[in-house]
Amino acid sequence: MADCEPDYPYLRFGHAHNDYRHRRPLFAALHFGYASIEVDVWPVRGELLVGHGRRELSPHRTLTRLYLDPLAERVRRLGAVYPGAARGLQLLVEAKHEPVECCTLLAAQLGRYPGLFTRYAGDVLHGGPITVVVTGAGTPHEFVGAQHDRLLGCDGTLAEVSGKRLPPQLVPLVSERWTRMFRWRGNGPFPDRERRRLVELVERVHADGRALRFWGGPSWRSGVRRRFWRALATAGVDYVGADHLRELADLAADLDAPAHHSTPQR
Repeated sequence: MADCEPDYPYLRFGHAHNDYRHRRPLFAALHFGYASIEVDVWPVRGELLVGHGRRELSPHRTLTRLYLDPLAERVRRLGAVYPGAARGLQLLVEAKHEPVECCTLLAAQLGRYPGLFTRYAGDVLHGGPITVVVTGAGTPHEFVGAQHDRLLGCDGTLAEVSGKRLPPQLVPLVSERWTRMFRWRGNGPFPDRERRRLVELVERVHADGRALRFWGGPSWRSGVRRRFWRALATAGVDYVGADHLRELADLAADLDAPAHHSTPQR
């Protein structure tokens, strides 16, 4: 995109999946107004390197360089990630290896930017321009929750938040694999029974004070993607993941996401 091209409106349900794989990591997602950005990190010699697999890692592609420093500069310049938006940016950080080490390094790095990130002091939330949520296999809920004053939240599955009794101050986001909960793959109309189940699930998660996202949805054809995105946004799902950033942003104006679905404030 040209630097002079105007930004898109704030896309409150936009989630940039594996954002670092775009030609312009972070900046493309910000240009299209995405409310949530996902980045994978690996702990390497005291640094967090960005990439999906080990072969993608480079000492020049650090979380600080690609994301934290540019976000801090944007907030310094504009006063917010998205001035006038109802909520700030969610930075979803997936720990690809050694999650406890990743969380330790991540917390230390976030601490270098006073006032930039949402802070949790016990059960009290102090909102910041950016909320950092840790995800990934083996997300260390207990380790993160043991920190009385912290800059990290976690995501979790429905089974985890109910079975482990994880409070929304620790787990503000529920993440579920779409194909584990629903049979519809975006081909043809969304069955009424599954549509009702999705709406009920959204309402259940919101009533618990959390946000909801799905991963692993259909993405192979444009028509299928759009049908799937429309169904999730209309049902009130908080974060709709996309690899095709412009396509979801262009579709957003036509999506009829009902206003009566209230997104939990974090």
